Amino acid sequence: MAIKKSNAPTTTVTRNIMDYSEPTGNIYESVLIMGKRANQIAVEVKNDLQNKLREFGSKSDSLDEEFENREQIEISRYYEKLPKPTLEAEQEFLDNKVYFRNPTAERD
Repeated sequence: MAIKKSNAPTTTVTRNIMDYSEPTGNIYESVLIMGKRANQIAVEVKNDLQNKLREFGSKSDSLDEEFENREQIEISRYYEKLPKPTLEAEQEFLDNKVYFRNPTAERD
């Protein structure tokens, strides 16, 4: 996954709780959807970071010494500055960019 530029805030923002319940009609269902999306985003970011840092892995069996270089540190700092997955999921949900469905409601 290429890390996309997001308009999600990097810090928490006070929001009206009723904004979350509008798409689903239920605040708890909305929080569940945002939580699942946040987990998906976290896994994608983690895999992307691991793939980039794997390039810097040493081929030796030395567990005593860990070498860090400037590029590795810059990559880590970049990922630390990204918005947290929960904030990204919240912003995607409020912007109606998340697809969700309720199979139990569809059966009834």
